[in-house]
Formats: sequence, structure tokens, C-alpha cells
Amino acid sequence: MDREYRFEVVTLVVSPGHAYFGRAKDGPADDVPTALPDHVDIVADKGIRGDRFFGVRAHTEAAVTFLALEAWEAATDGADPVVARRNVAVRGLELDPLRGEEFEIDTGDGPIRFRGGRPAHPCVWMDTMAGEGSRKALIGRGGLRAQPLTSGVLRIGNAIIRCSVDLDPARAADQIRRAQPIADGR
Repeated sequence: MDREYRFEVVTLVVSPGHAYFGRAKDGPADDVPTALPDHVDIVADKGIRGDRFFGVRAHTEAAVTFLALEAWEAATDGADPVVARRNVAVRGLELDPLRGEEFEIDTGDGPIRFRGGRPAHPCVWMDTMAGEGSRKALIGRGGLRAQPLTSGVLRIGNAIIRCSVDLDPARAADQIRRAQPIADGR
């Protein structure tokens, strides 16, 4: 991990339940609490303590979701990014090159290591929650799923990422060009 970049963690989202299920025209579930804490506890191979995907085996490799706010803003008409329900909303960080890569994020309490996984594709609910046409505009911009490899605390505020790939914050809003995780052999 020979590269280091600065960015900002803007929002953290934790919810113990799923709000989007059934038919989008019926609206989201009413009784699903959603917390916007100033920090979260990341647990290796489990996710964010208190989140709906914490410790769910089927989601181990995708337990933490990241969203570049530049991408959200380019795809929606001022909708609140919390409706995307991605765990970590960031500004100034290109996410796509992190697929298939290990990286560390440090928000002041020591580094947490992640492995970037598949893209976090938008669901049909985005047209209902973020505005008509948002789902289509978010294709290729829905974020990144990641597996936490170590435990630690992630906080809102200034952050550093260490990785082995080139990142360009000017491309944070760009649509991805590949739909699948990057293979080791490239």
C-alpha cells in the first residue's frame, strides 16, 4: 500500500432492518430505525455493529457499503443521500479502482483494512426515494461493497486511505466501466 490520499467521511448510516422491500409504489417500511452516528464500530469479517448486515454470512464480503457523494449528486436531483442506505458516504474519493483491492482507511483511531468487492448497484426503490430516473442514473455510480478485514472505529470527518492503486477524486462521479469485480490477474 504505497499510495495515500485524503478524503472526507461525510455521513455514516446504520440500520438494524431493511426499509426497502415489497413493491416500491407501496413505500418503504415505516418502523425501521436509521441512525446517523458520528462513529461506527467495524468488526472484522462481520461489518458494522448494529447494522442489518452485521454477521450475515451471505454478506460477509459486502458487509460495508461506500457511496461517493459526487456520484450521488451527479445522478440525483438533490435527494438526501441517506435514502441510498449506504453505510459510508464519502467526498473526494474515487471508489471504482478499489474493487478487488485491499485498502486501509484511518479516521483518527487507527487504520481499518478492507477488501473492495462488487459494485453496490441501485435498486428500483431509488426512483421512488430519490426521484424518477434516479435508478438509471445511478447505474455504475451506486457505490462499492467491501469486506472489513480488521476491526476498528470509523468516524465522520477527515480521513486517509492507503492503497496500491491510483485514485483520482475528479473521477468520483464517473460511471464505472466494468460491472464485475476486478479479477486478480487483470
